[in-house]
Amino acid sequence: MGSDIEAAPVTPLVPDAAAAPAPWFAIWTRSRHEQVVREQLERKQVETFLPTITRWSRWKDRRKKIVWPLFPGYCFARFDAAQPLGILRCTGVVNIVSFDGEPAPIAHAELDNIRRLVDTDLQYDPCPLIREGMMVEVVHGPLKGVVGRLVRKGSHARLVLSVDLIGQAVSVEVDAADVKAY
Repeated sequence: MGSDIEAAPVTPLVPDAAAAPAPWFAIWTRSRHEQVVREQLERKQVETFLPTITRWSRWKDRRKKIVWPLFPGYCFARFDAAQPLGILRCTGVVNIVSFDGEPAPIAHAELDNIRRLVDTDLQYDPCPLIREGMMVEVVHGPLKGVVGRLVRKGSHARLVLSVDLIGQAVSVEVDAADVKAY
């Protein structure tokens, strides 16, 4: 005789390969705890990404190459946003970067672009995110301390200094690495 019992659907233990991967999130860490956080998350089998840059560090008696986080204070990880407790319990984690109390996912392309860059032999340096039209202060060179508006003219960054009362301005080419947001 046949059975009247229906088979329950089987839930696979391994995620479906066709399903979208978990989003990346930024984890805010205590100062100089990025590597510690990454190692703890990897032990918990959480996929992490900690882009680094090699720099020379100078002491009184010697110079040494040191690996530093490209984005100090942050480590990136893929995890289920509904289960953040395991992440938050790691030593050195301050919080997960969030908006309105919800972990804020990072666009896959943004971190993929960073990953592609750090996997090359190209020289790269961290820089502040400065957008055209922002007020900036020059931090290096003969114009150190000067504040103006950053604009583009062709492929070059230019600093516009204005005298608002008379409606006049002057612009000068600057190296984008020599300015910071004001």
